[in-house]
Amino acid sequence: MSVITQGIRDLVKKAISDNTIFSKSYCPYCIGAKDLFDDIHVDYKALELNDHVDGDAIQKALAEMTKQNTVPNIFVNQQHIGGSDALKSALASGKLEKILKEAGIKAKL
Repeated sequence: MSVITQGIRDLVKKAISDNTIFSKSYCPYCIGAKDLFDDIHVDYKALELNDHVDGDAIQKALAEMTKQNTVPNIFVNQQHIGGSDALKSALASGKLEKILKEAGIKAKL
């Protein structure tokens, strides 16, 4: 049985409704993912788990939801992208461009 509270699940679900990177401020993969969004001029919300009082619980809730235990854990237009490598792959394959267009988000690709 999960020990994650409904409040944490609600917080995660609300954050997912934005373009969100669940991140840790010191993680080089997280920094790279945020840099990629900056480079293509896409607004995003970064939730720095190491700076959040409930960061550990948020990361556990994300692991339950996505089966991904690591950061960055990236969502665009409420779709789970994955981590840093998955984001780069989505960019290279055109998948990221498609997701952004579906959301009405203009990017400099």
